[in-house]
Amino acid sequence: MRLILFGPPGAGKGTQAARILEHNPGVVHLSTGDMLRAAVAAGTELGKAADGYMKAGDLVPDDVVCGLIVERLASPDCEHGFLLDGFPRTLSQAESLQSELDRAKIDIDRVVVLEVADDLIVERITGRRMDPETKRIYHIKFSPAPEDVSSRLVQRADDTEDACRARLAKYHSETLPVLPFYEARNKVVRVDGVGDPAEVTSRVLSALAR
Repeated sequence: MRLILFGPPGAGKGTQAARILEHNPGVVHLSTGDMLRAAVAAGTELGKAADGYMKAGDLVPDDVVCGLIVERLASPDCEHGFLLDGFPRTLSQAESLQSELDRAKIDIDRVVVLEVADDLIVERITGRRMDPETKRIYHIKFSPAPEDVSSRLVQRADDTEDACRARLAKYHSETLPVLPFYEARNKVVRVDGVGDPAEVTSRVLSALAR
């Protein structure tokens, strides 16, 4: 099982990634941030290249990131499958990644898209509150804090409505255009991301089984 997990911020990708792995032992959850840090720590050639860009305060170029991803996918622990979360975010990244995957003879089985309406995303994100002492995240509607904790909760700067809608606008303008690229390859499965997390997981697994 070789998957890309796709969806807007606040769609529940992290929750569903963990649940998919529970049902598929041996599948490795991969994020570009973790891969970058690991490559830099290991001192690989690509890691050194990425480190140079990051130390200069520059974005790591797509070809370097894609090279790191394919390098990681060639590791023995990915033989039973992987779940790539948070990448690609743009069409150019998708094209660069596909070129590297083709060269390495690695194929993506499915691109799973969690679909959640913008207004519900805004409700999910703007309702989040953090306990500054424990760093635990609550939600004013879906997961209220105990009374003795609620008085000290804070809203993070990136959870405001303005910040949320800016991220959604970027998702629609830069990330959604990636989908036709994978639809042309018959890779995309769309899943309703609204409802209890267990129900969403059931939909994901059913979609993957088809």
